[in-house]
Parts: sequence; structure tokens; C-alpha cells
Amino acid sequence: MSVVSDRHVEIMRDDLGEILYEATRHDVEYLFGDSIAAMDETADGIDVTFEQGRARRFDLVIGADGLHSNVRRLVFGAESRFSTWIGAYLAVMSIPNYLGLRDRMDGITGVNRMVGVYGGAHMDDARAVFLFRPAAELDYHHRDVDRQKELLRRQFAGLGWEVPRLLGQELDRASTFYFDSITQLRMDTWSRGRVSLVGDAGYCPGPAVGGSTSLAVVGAYVLAGELAEAHGDHTRAFPAYEREIGDYVRRSRTFAVGAAKRLIPDTRLGLWGLIQGVRLINHVPTPIARALAGLGGGGLRLHDEITVKDYPRATAVESAATPGL
Repeated sequence: MSVVSDRHVEIMRDDLGEILYEATRHDVEYLFGDSIAAMDETADGIDVTFEQGRARRFDLVIGADGLHSNVRRLVFGAESRFSTWIGAYLAVMSIPNYLGLRDRMDGITGVNRMVGVYGGAHMDDARAVFLFRPAAELDYHHRDVDRQKELLRRQFAGLGWEVPRLLGQELDRASTFYFDSITQLRMDTWSRGRVSLVGDAGYCPGPAVGGSTSLAVVGAYVLAGELAEAHGDHTRAFPAYEREIGDYVRRSRTFAVGAAKRLIPDTRLGLWGLIQGVRLINHVPTPIARALAGLGGGGLRLHDEITVKDYPRATAVESAATPGL
């Protein structure tokens, strides 16, 4: 992102998870390998039943469990009520950096599909990224990895460059693999009673195209800040959280829809425009590239422009925060 932004710091998602865990593990109780099965809210708390562990009572429950949030389903209803597919799919896998890439992405693109391999200067391995736009939504379950790999191979059959190797030996031995639709969550509110949602669980703009991770981190910061400012009173903090971050969420949604169309062109003309735009960005001086990126409302610098408040330190409130399980 340095070519278009002087404020972005790029961190791989697994690295970010480790950073946050190490910074909080001495102050936060983590329960791995479990999930919430039921919740019963009363006037002074929430009784939470877990699938594995003993039942517990909490002041608040914060659903931070991603696009397919279990907390959202239990409190607000089926995912289909709020999800809108914006026309594309994403797959990412970890692979050996056999291309020797350092702070560089190489790839191949065609109408309705593209593949890129990226290696960071600090990374021993690399990431292979697949984006594609099928004619209709695909039939699969989000936990059925074998089916996802089958669909990926079918969508990219016949594409050259490194794709045959990526879909052959590398896909079969990949240490991590992610596949999902590029879907937006559109909810009128992210809070109900003593439960609130953060990040993709409440307002996913679209994986890979809307800045989901930036939005989630800012959302978590704002929610924690509003709870601190309200001294733990969720009836004040939750509405304030939604007001504070609402515009950022809406702009991210709009940006994501446009980005999906630009990144995965569905015509040869659109493909030509994408290639020429990348060539331009790569050849003009960095200040000009950054200026071009900032043209138009909600452009590439959307996530640079968000301003957050300074908040007081939090009052101790016991809550169940649910990361993706």
C-alpha cells in the first residue's frame, strides 16, 4: 500500500492476531476451541451456555466472530436476512515463496478472474490470492474445504502462468486455506440488549475489497472507547458506538462494491483499463500515485481518512468476546 498511501502499515492477518493476543493474554481470559450455544439475557446480565465449557454469566456479549457469526445468528436471526453477495469470490492460501518475491506481487488476470502471488520483506512464505466472478452464486458450505478447492480448480482451469502449479501441488499442501464469497452484511443496528457486534460479524463490507480488517480494528477501538466513556453503561455506549462508526461503515460498503468491479473486470475493455491503471501507478512518481489514489470520494485512501476519538481508560466490565472459532 505504500505506493498509494503514506499512512498504511501492512500486517498479515495471522501476524495481527498474534500481536493482539500477546498484548492482551495476561489481562484477558481466552477460551479456545469452544463456541456459544445459547444466551439468556436478564435485567442484570447474560447467562451464556457454551458448547463445551461450563455455563457462565457476563455483563455483555460482543460478537466478533466474522461474516458467518454465530452470535449474530443467535440474537438477530439467519445470516440470509442481512447478507448481500456483491458478485465475486475470494480464496487465499499460504505457499512457499518459490518465486522469491519481496514486497512484490506478481500475477495474471483475465475477464472475471485474477490470480496474484505476494511476498513481504518480513515473510518466509508467500500468499496466493484468487479473485473470480462467476455467473451465479456457488453451492457450497463455508466449512467444506474439499468442495471449495474443487470449485477453485474449476473456476481457474485453463489459466496459465503459475496457476497450474498453484492449483496442483501447492493447493494440496497449503498450510492455510481460505475461501468465501465477497458478501456484505447490511444491518440497521449491530446491538440488541446486552449484545453488540464488531467487524465482519456486524458490518462486513466485503472481504478483500472493502477494508474489512481496518474497519474491524477501528470498530473494536470505538466500541471499547464508548464503553469506557459511559462507565460500562451499554444503553449509552452501544448507540454512541453505532453513531460514531456509521458513516465509515457506509462509505466502506460503497467503496467495496466499486472495488469488486474494478479488480475483477467482466469485460475485455474493463480488463484493459485495469492493466493500464496498474502500469500507470507503477511508473509515475509516488507522490503522483498517491494523489491519483485520492481522487474521488471514498477512493483508495478511505481508510487513511478516518479520525477516531481519544477515550478514557475502560471501567472493568466482564464480557464474553467471541473471536472466530
